[in-house]
Amino acid sequence: MTTTTARSGLTDAQRQQFERDGYLSPLRVFEDSEVKHYLSCYMDYTARNKDRLDALKPNQKYQVLSETHFVLPWVYKIATHPRILDVAESLLGPNLLAWNTNWFSKMPGENSYVGWHQDGTYWNLNPPTVVTAWVALAPSISTNGCLRVMPGTHTQPMIPQRETYIPENALSRGQEIAVEVKEEHAVDLNLQPGEMSLHHIWIVHGSNANISRDTPRIGIAIRYTRPEVKQESPTKPLAMLVRGRDGYGNFDVLPPPKSISDAEQTRAHKEIVDRIRAGIMTTAARKPA
Repeated sequence: MTTTTARSGLTDAQRQQFERDGYLSPLRVFEDSEVKHYLSCYMDYTARNKDRLDALKPNQKYQVLSETHFVLPWVYKIATHPRILDVAESLLGPNLLAWNTNWFSKMPGENSYVGWHQDGTYWNLNPPTVVTAWVALAPSISTNGCLRVMPGTHTQPMIPQRETYIPENALSRGQEIAVEVKEEHAVDLNLQPGEMSLHHIWIVHGSNANISRDTPRIGIAIRYTRPEVKQESPTKPLAMLVRGRDGYGNFDVLPPPKSISDAEQTRAHKEIVDRIRAGIMTTAARKPA
């Protein structure tokens, strides 16, 4: 598939394709120099947290690799990159919140994977108006466990899901579709460094293990939503206003992060992750008719 450089948002044809298929890929958003810089930042962050990461199973690593846009200035810069925001605005409108981020990385030979699932089942958002931008800092291809989607499944009724708690499933509760998935219909969203894909909150998606010998898969999923969306949660949800204005007050809007010490950063990050996880997946959401 031909890569499009996202310089001023999406075309009408691209928006229609996203609405029809539930995904759009690939879109180039970073220059090579930006990829090099952000990849270096990521490698430095994971090196400084190596002991913590090594002690965790794949489905526990969200404790270190999620919601980093709230505390790391360089991740905030990724989430507010103009080319990414232009694309998000094309689908969601001028007022944008960065609600959630997750790093999804797999080293060569790792046995971690992401089971087939639908995000909307667990996020308790109403209306479920969310778009995920999956940004690659390293090749994300079929042999190293790229994102896979089932086209058109975002338009179908919600599929029953179960929580397996399989350690190798990188999702926090090992979520997966509870019915057989026809994998021959799946599309691999192959990305090169600096490219991104978009997917709908209700599309069935997942990824395989990295079976390559020497190609790590490193990328970040950024979830954008609108200020009028509400989340059913025991505590007020957190978000960052990244474009436009918020006239609703449905989220606690945090300011951009500042550079702080590693100890302060770890403490602030843990508090944010604990609060967010307490509000996600408390009850399964129902897909609107």
